[in-house]
Formats: sequence, structure tokens, C-alpha cells
Amino acid sequence: MTKEYLLSKTLGGADIIQHLIRKEFPDHVMHVKGQDCGECPDPVWADGSIIQVTLDRIPIEGSKMAEYRARYHYPDGQMLDGDAIALATAYYHQRGEDLSLEQLIARLAEELFVKEPPKPFFKEEPKAQEPEPRPKAPEVPPCPKMSFFRRPIRNTRPCRDASPQDVYKYLVSDYAKANTETLRSIQDPKERSRFKSQNFDYVTPGGIFRSRKESDLVKASGYMVIDFDHIPDPDGLVLLLANEENFETILAFRSPSGDGVKWFVALPPEARKPDGTPFTYGEYFTILSNYVRRAYGYEADPSGKDICRACFLPYDPDAFLNPFYLEDNYEYDISRFLDGSAE
Repeated sequence: MTKEYLLSKTLGGADIIQHLIRKEFPDHVMHVKGQDCGECPDPVWADGSIIQVTLDRIPIEGSKMAEYRARYHYPDGQMLDGDAIALATAYYHQRGEDLSLEQLIARLAEELFVKEPPKPFFKEEPKAQEPEPRPKAPEVPPCPKMSFFRRPIRNTRPCRDASPQDVYKYLVSDYAKANTETLRSIQDPKERSRFKSQNFDYVTPGGIFRSRKESDLVKASGYMVIDFDHIPDPDGLVLLLANEENFETILAFRSPSGDGVKWFVALPPEARKPDGTPFTYGEYFTILSNYVRRAYGYEADPSGKDICRACFLPYDPDAFLNPFYLEDNYEYDISRFLDGSAE
């Protein structure tokens, strides 16, 4: 277990800071809004003073994503600014435990139930060693996007592109709240299906399209949506998918009906078949379907094998967005995106 791996499994250390705070203040909940976690009670001295917690964006050279690291700041200057590991070191020292870094990592992993890194799901071929490139300033390309369509479902022409963050902002806003509540109150299955197809906007997670058909694909996103229907505990499954270790979860949220879950997954781009050729979209779906059946005991909706698969967007204030897909313009209002001015 390394420090980097522990931080990657605890939202950059935000879960560690929350854990330390709740040791002393069990009722405190740290609220994350964009990159600001707000003011929190100080867990080190627990004397009523406060700390300020933020998530700092750290670009990764050669990667499309950035990492986030939780950091704390004492407005009264009691301690220098630092990350979650530094705060944990001070916390245990104040309680008479001077732990080495290795002991501290093991202690935090045990308390937060973080397991050792799993073996990769796909076998990675060893790469030939290349000379190290000359250092250069890291650049973080924007996340791949998908097409966004206005309701009803018979409208097959997209109105704009959408990033995972755009979709998340849509889900947690009140925009689709009334229609979502109405849909869940309808008892007749045929009437529910008709209402959903008429009143819900949707996206094509598989990529950007000129129209919603496979032959009109402009650019694949590298994403796939897996649908789980009739789940006894949708919120519990969203939490499990948020912590999925073998595949990268982008988004997870409850379906419009309320008893299902939508799982947006990043397909592993370097995976290859034994003959060296890349997997097709349909083959990835088969792999993921078999995996979720074994890992979670649920069957995936078979319509997910189509790259032009439509995904309706409901209201879900508890939707999960992978922090690596946060963008610099997180604070924009959803109305800007719906009006086409947030891009």
C-alpha cells in the first residue's frame, strides 16, 4: 500500500480528513462543492477552532485527466498547510502515537477499509523501455464528450455536446425534478414508458453523433453506459460502483424509474485481444456484462451493446461523479448549458 494509492481511493485524501474529523465530531459531515469543502472543525486539537479544506487540481503529464488532492489550511496559523497525510500525522502525534509513514498508511487503510491494490483485470504486456522525454509543462486535455438530445425520444438530432460534468450538473439540478416525480407516480407500465419517452432529455454516452444511429457516429467517447433494472437497493449499488476498482466509474445515478441504476464506465483503451487487435464496442459490453454478473449479481440491460444507446437523464441529487472529471468551470449554472452558453 502506497501513499499515492491510498489517496487515489479516498478522493485525494478528502475521505481521510473527513474520517479524522468524525473521530472527534461524529455528527459533522464535510460537504464538497466543486473544489471547496468549506470550513470544518479542527480534529487535531479538537478545541473548537476550524480548518478550511479544499480539493486542489493537479495535472498529470501525458494523461487526459487530472488528480485532485485534499488540503487543509488553519486560518489561525496553528499549523502549516498540508495534505491529508500531514493532518493524520499531526492527529496521531497529538494523541501520543508517533507513526512512521508506512505505519500511518497501514493504519488509515485499515480504518477506512481500503484494500490492497487489485490485480489488473486485463493482462498488460510489458512495454519496451524508452528514453525519458525532456520535461515540459503538463497539459490536461478536455474530457471526451457525448451528444445531448432534447426530448422527446423521437428527436434524433443532438443540440450540443456534453461532458460528464455537464451530465452531472443536469442530474443534480432541479431541471428534471418535476418530470421524474411524475414518472415515478405512474403505475401503468405502458403509460410510464410513454411519459418517459415524451418528457426526458437524453445523451448518447458512446460518443458524438450527427444523428442517433451508429452510421452517424462522429467521434467515440470511450464511454459505455450499463443499465441495471429493478434493483432492490439502487443507492447502495451507486455507492458500490463509485468504489469500483477494476473499471473506472465516470458517473453512477438512479434511473428515471427510481428502481434502476445507470453506470457510465470508461473503457480501458490499451486492452487488446490475444491476437493484438482492439476490442469492439460490443465485445466490451460482453466483458462488462459478465463482470457485473459475477461482481454484483445483476444482469445488464442488453441494449447497452449499441454504441448509439440513448440514456435518459432524470433528477438525482445523490448522483456520483468521478472527481477526475471535474472541470475548471464547475461553478456555471445548468441553465447556461441548456441554453448552449456553457461550452
